[in-house]
Amino acid sequence: MSEPPQNGAGPDEEAANELLTPAMRLLELQTKHRTLDTRIAELHSYPYQNQILLQRLKKEKLRLKDAIERLKDDMIPDLNA
Repeated sequence: MSEPPQNGAGPDEEAANELLTPAMRLLELQTKHRTLDTRIAELHSYPYQNQILLQRLKKEKLRLKDAIERLKDDMIPDLNA
């Protein structure tokens, strides 16, 4: 089983993120979110689940969801302005 995603982004990842357009970044985050969703579903199918890993993956998935929502909000103009 592979390692859970790291919470902190490394310098290379941060530099790469600066080069992405918001739409590309959104697509990347959505892909990671779907991948985590699939991995969590797979872990639920095991009779003896690794609860700590499952909890970490769920937290990372929630963090990604929040980042996706923030990015969507930034991309959509404020209609009240």
